[in-house]
Amino acid sequence: MKTVIQLQEIEKKDRKRVGGKSFALAMMARQRLNVPDAICLSTEAYRSYVASTGLRERILLELNRKDFHEMRWEEMWDAALRIRNMFLRTPIPPDLLTTLRPPIEERFSNKAVVVRSSAPGEDSAKASFAGLHESYVNVRETDSILEHVRLVWASLWSDAALLYRQELGLDVERSEMAVVIQEIVVGEQSGVAFGKNPNDPSQAVIEAVYGLNQGLVDGTVEPDRWIVDRDTGQEITHTAVRRDKMIVPSPEGVRLEPCPPERQDKPPLDNDQVNRVFRLVLEAEGLFGAPQDVEWTFRDGTLYVIQSRPITTRSATDGEDTRSWYLSLRRSFDNLKALRRKIENELIPAMIDEAERMATRDLATLSDSDLAEEIQRRSRIYRGWVDVYSSEFIPFAHGARLFGQVYNDTIRPADPYEFMDLLGATNMASLERNRLLEEMARMIREDPGLSDALRHHGTVEDHRFNETLDTFIDRFGGLVSGSSDTTRSRRAIIPVLLEMATQSQTRVKQKPKEIERLKEDFLARFQGDQRAEASELLDLGRTSYRLRDDDNIHLGRIEGHVQSALDEGKRRIAPRHVRGLKLDEDEIVQALKDPHHVPTGQETHHEETGGLKVRARQLVGQPAGPGIARGQARVITNASDLLDFRAGEILVCDAVDPNMTFVVPLSAAIVERRGGMLIHGAIIAREYGLPCVTGVPDAVSLIRTGDDLTVDGYLGIVIISKATDPPPADPV
Repeated sequence: MKTVIQLQEIEKKDRKRVGGKSFALAMMARQRLNVPDAICLSTEAYRSYVASTGLRERILLELNRKDFHEMRWEEMWDAALRIRNMFLRTPIPPDLLTTLRPPIEERFSNKAVVVRSSAPGEDSAKASFAGLHESYVNVRETDSILEHVRLVWASLWSDAALLYRQELGLDVERSEMAVVIQEIVVGEQSGVAFGKNPNDPSQAVIEAVYGLNQGLVDGTVEPDRWIVDRDTGQEITHTAVRRDKMIVPSPEGVRLEPCPPERQDKPPLDNDQVNRVFRLVLEAEGLFGAPQDVEWTFRDGTLYVIQSRPITTRSATDGEDTRSWYLSLRRSFDNLKALRRKIENELIPAMIDEAERMATRDLATLSDSDLAEEIQRRSRIYRGWVDVYSSEFIPFAHGARLFGQVYNDTIRPADPYEFMDLLGATNMASLERNRLLEEMARMIREDPGLSDALRHHGTVEDHRFNETLDTFIDRFGGLVSGSSDTTRSRRAIIPVLLEMATQSQTRVKQKPKEIERLKEDFLARFQGDQRAEASELLDLGRTSYRLRDDDNIHLGRIEGHVQSALDEGKRRIAPRHVRGLKLDEDEIVQALKDPHHVPTGQETHHEETGGLKVRARQLVGQPAGPGIARGQARVITNASDLLDFRAGEILVCDAVDPNMTFVVPLSAAIVERRGGMLIHGAIIAREYGLPCVTGVPDAVSLIRTGDDLTVDGYLGIVIISKATDPPPADPV
């Protein structure tokens, strides 16, 4: 089968081999539309590459670490990051290079090109998954073109593509990717046209910007928009925008620059050009038999069609809103810089103020009805901040992801997570929290009298110790709940400090010289303005990494004050309900408002044990912190379990919350059900140099406290070498 196919050679029978984009370009070229010169690398090239290099089997291993339906968005990104790094570090074999290089050099040796994905079924009438696979603009020279072909192949397994895995039919054995290499047309105006307005089928929509289309597609540049009547071609509306920036070619690809003053007050298209684009989109619709989404550009008065795909409207599914939210997390560099300013200057100060206001209100002085209202008020405030967390803080985590991708594309390290060592060189709230705890543990360690007094009486007269403890509670609340009850917080902290004092001082495993070497090695790959931008990206990535941790601390303090109010409510209504009932907020509030209401709640059931039990011996997750450790498991199912943690145990939990960080210095390793390199457990484990495996399905049910574990953070494996016996069932 032919590996490199000229546009004019593509026939209908070739559609599966060349993919939707290549096929559409070939059909439009046959209709004598102005299509830029292009060739297609068929799916045979991809199959040959992954088969001869062993990548097919390695991808299969990555995607079978965990049931795909249980993977969270962080885990999808991690898997895609590791797969992308495989492609980056796996050269095209010589035999395949011999086939690909000559036609690329012959056609594009002195031309800039766009390297686009053209996956089979990607742009079909049944499904259009725009933006899931990569395209690269303004690529020059054969070696660079071939490098970007590999990146397009890798994007078949991008996190966005994995999200739509079922619809795309992604299967390691059958999935494949064709690539279009197309001469770039640098137009004065560019845009997209929709043959049918999704909101009104009687209309067409045309969007246009000055310069390249890249800015319009990724949302960097806002387009002018025209609504056109499909029957008459008459303009219905024109929405003008602020035309202050545009995307243009640069030696490194493309760049954003100010729009020339003479263009800022003038729409990108005049009436005649709007009409020509409208006729083009109708012609494409006639050719393909369905309304089209057409990408186009004007150069020297000539209208070129860049690509065309059907407009599809997928029916809403249960996961559609979640997936749309996930795709919205991928932010541009400029968007992330604006988001950073908002988070640092507005949102975090507001969260701190909110927590401090709650802390000043003495719950004990409130009447029952006032306490009920306070519980509801605090819950509303907390839920509001949870919404802000989802819409603002989580998207900002993409700053770390963006830096990681740029770092890996530039350095191509053996460890795809090496970039995290650079990101970790920053001050995080949870580390400062632990630093204060270690300072108090050191005082106890060095003063036997202080240790004895705390162990036997729980309080001391030591001014320096008490001042440090008060500072800790003032800044971070308590250990577990962030309670505003200072006395209760002090009682909870003392046993933890005594346990910390039994081991030598724990320090964050920072390596300043190594971090500086990594930084200089990265920045040395850039020159001039590029170096300044790379340095700014590193700073943004570090802030994103730090706030991924810190924002949870601030949100946790607000949540802690909600819990304090609920605890006060439960204490007051305790005489009116059966002990051991699980009460929700509504039950507590109702009982506080109505002195005659008897809470029902839910009984706490203890699962009976007995019969044949199958115990897991080896669990597979995501490698998140390098190293190997062995120790006894401490399974955390609720916050109070943390207070029983002992030095040298292995922390096993559903997810490490930033408010749980105080036990990490005591831990030998961390095992989590929740997965991802940018979740708190992985971040904090890496800071302390602890082996860590995340994304272990059913970790808290398959592992029991006291089990003897070996945690391999290199391979992502947890071995249960000596499991504890289950407790005997209660006699009937």
